[in-house]
Parts: sequence; C-alpha cells; structure tokens
Amino acid sequence: MFDIKENVLNTFLNLISFDTKSDANSKTYPSTKTQIEFGKILANKCKLIGLSNVEIDENGYVLATLPANDNSFTDKIAFIAHMDTSPDFDGKVTNPNIIQNYDGKEITLKNNIILSPSEFPSLNNYIEKTLITSDGTTLLGADDKAGIAEILTAFEYLIKNPEIKHGEIKLAFTPDEEVGNGVTYFNVEKFNCDYAYTIDGGKIGDLNYENFNASSISINIYGKNVHPGYATNVMINSALVANELISKICNENPTTTSGYEGFYHLTDINGNVEKTTLEFIIRAFDKKEFENKNENIKSIIEELKLKYKTKIDYDLKYSYYNMAEVLKNKMEILEKAKRAMLKANVEPKISPIRGGTDGARLSFKGLPCPNIFTGGHNFHGPYEYICLESMVKSVETIINIATEK
Repeated sequence: MFDIKENVLNTFLNLISFDTKSDANSKTYPSTKTQIEFGKILANKCKLIGLSNVEIDENGYVLATLPANDNSFTDKIAFIAHMDTSPDFDGKVTNPNIIQNYDGKEITLKNNIILSPSEFPSLNNYIEKTLITSDGTTLLGADDKAGIAEILTAFEYLIKNPEIKHGEIKLAFTPDEEVGNGVTYFNVEKFNCDYAYTIDGGKIGDLNYENFNASSISINIYGKNVHPGYATNVMINSALVANELISKICNENPTTTSGYEGFYHLTDINGNVEKTTLEFIIRAFDKKEFENKNENIKSIIEELKLKYKTKIDYDLKYSYYNMAEVLKNKMEILEKAKRAMLKANVEPKISPIRGGTDGARLSFKGLPCPNIFTGGHNFHGPYEYICLESMVKSVETIINIATEK
C-alpha cells in the first residue's frame, strides 16, 4: 500500500539535507556545483521509481517522462520545480524539526528564532496538523524541495497504481531559479509539452497566473574625496548622494506595499566618500507602472548627476515579465487546476505572486505555466515552515490534473 503522506515526508526530509544554494555572482551555469550533484541524485531517483527518458543535460536540467497508459488522453502535461534554494541564508538542513499535532503556541528554535502565531498568524490555520521547520540555523528549503518531493511522490503513486489512467506526463527540475536564471537554457521545443504547472507556490490552495514584471539595476555613484577641513563646495560624498537617491523612492519598498502594489527594493549597498554602489530590484504587476518605475529611477540618476556634477553609471537588466499576459488567453489550464484542487477538497485561492517563478519565463518561451501551492510559508529564511497535510494535498492535486481528460 503506497502511503502518500509517509512518502512525501521521507522524500522531502532527504532532499533538504543537500545544500543547493545558487549564487547570483557566479559566472557558471548552473551557478553552483552542488546543484549538478543534486540533479544527479534526482535523476537516479527518477530511474528508481520507474520513469522513462531520464536525463540530466549539460545545463543541469533533470527531465523524465511517465508514458501514457491510456492513449485517449490528448494533452501532454508537465510539472516543474526548482532544485536551488535561496542564497540569502544557509541551506543545508541537518536537524529538521517535526511538530506533530501543533498546539497553536510559539515554536522556539535555535538562535532565539521564535515562530509566533502573533507574528505569523498563518500558524493558526494548522492547529493539530504536522509542521516541519529547520532547527533555526538554516532555512528549511521547502522553496522548492517541497515541490520536487510532491512531484516525485505523485509520479510514484501513479506508477504503483497502474489501474489509474493518465496521458503522457513529464517532469523537469531546474537549477538557478532563485537567481533568475532557472530556464535560461531550457529547450521548450525538445520538452514537447502542451502546458505545464510549476509546483512552487505557498499556502494550501494557492493558484497563481499573475506575477511581477521584474528588473534589477546596479548603480555606481562616484564622489570626490578631499580633506574634510577644506571640503567646502569641493567634496562630493558619494554615500550622501546615494542616500538622497534612496530617499526619493524609499516610500515604495517591500515593507510598505502589498497586493498588486509594486516596489523598489534595495538589496545591497556598499560605499564610502569616493564611491558607493547600490543594488536594487524593481517590481510591478502592471506593465505601464513597471516601465514608469524603471524610467523614474533613471531620471533620478540623471537629476543627481546634474545637481552634483559627478559621474553616476548604472546597469539596468530585465529579468522576467508577468505571465498573465500569456495565460489570460489560456484560462482553461487554470480551470483544470481549480477542478483538481476541488476534487482534493482544497479551496482554490487565486492570487498574484509577489515574486516570480520559472513558469513566468516558460510562458513567454511558449510553454504556458501557472503555479500551484506546495504548502510552505516564510520562504528564504529561518522562519520558514511547511504543513505536511498541505503537502499531501499538493500531491493529490498533481495526480488529479494528470488523470483528468
């Protein structure tokens, strides 16, 4: 008897023991060797459970197929998750914390990390459920090893139960999603699917077909350093110029925005009188607002260059776009996911992703790809947790999608 709950838990606990952080500053692809090694482990797992056409290609993509056992199914569907974890925090989980029958109280972890329902009200939804956290010294890695575990469990369930009919379904595990390069080299034509779903969402029921338009900008501000005692009308303090730039946009940041509101996010600052470097990411759902934000920061730079008569250069890069532009004409894919959730007794909650997924770029590459929940919360840091029962419902949703004609 194949136990979905036991299988997805054991698979997940195994996967999070591998450190697969990506690296935004790397010049290689994938950005870290650990992802290649992890991909080999996943490819072997795919072979062990009985999948066909298993490969890990030269770019680190793990691909596998479960052939159809009923040729009356016409759609070729895929499920996708990413292998890397965020570089923002340590990612090798050696001592996961499994809390059965959660009592609704504070959860105390190492390093004075406290998961409190008063700070994280979502915990109140999981009383008497099973929660999984790290020990507080690392992130958990549910983003997106939960997605991988859920996909593998669903595929293995279908293999173990051949009387359940389905068409051809495929999986893909991608590297470097967290640094914006997850599907840079993904061959959609070779993959040959009609549509796909990323299993990379948050709380139970989440179903997403909208995400941010995204860009990043690196700004170098150059000053003029002279003796401070004789600096009147001569010194240009690049750090103060940087502060002035920040002050012009600081009211639109991640802590002051929500829902469909976009923002500027200062991710790094390093400088002194002579030179200061700022790193921002820029996000907005609406295409016009997005372009306005990009133009606004460029105009601020030009304004400060003229005001201080100093050199400021920048590098603006576009990362991904809102997949709603593609999926608004493919809503039947979303409706299929909704039916699959309802069949699993999960209420679909359509909401925008205040971020991005591989599905955004894949949609623009010709593979329509909305996003489905994993059951996780508080990604990218030590407060991350996931509900096991939600993971089971994700597995059931995948199975229901795969088995609906």
